[in-house]
Amino acid sequence: MERDFLDEFVEERTRKNPGFPDLVAEAERRRDLARRLADERQARGLSQTVVAARMRTAASVVSKLESGGDVKLSTLQRYCAAIGRNLSFKVDAQPGKRRPVRKSA
Repeated sequence: MERDFLDEFVEERTRKNPGFPDLVAEAERRRDLARRLADERQARGLSQTVVAARMRTAASVVSKLESGGDVKLSTLQRYCAAIGRNLSFKVDAQPGKRRPVRKSA
């Protein structure tokens, strides 16, 4: 496979900051979630304007959320409620990063 600008960019940034791939992965997870939420909104026949009104916020906030922007958890909760969904959480260990188990005395 041929390398492109994005491959070179990630490689260069990783040399400067070894944690850069983790930052990229987090941004991709946010983007994927945003796309799923936008698809759910559209499947329910709701416009960004209607969702924003239900949230009592500006349509630009909904647009930012749906584009994968970094938003507050409370904003995400209000968005889910506005499209008729519940937000639930799951905490997973990060791959390759294990915390030592403390032994009790």
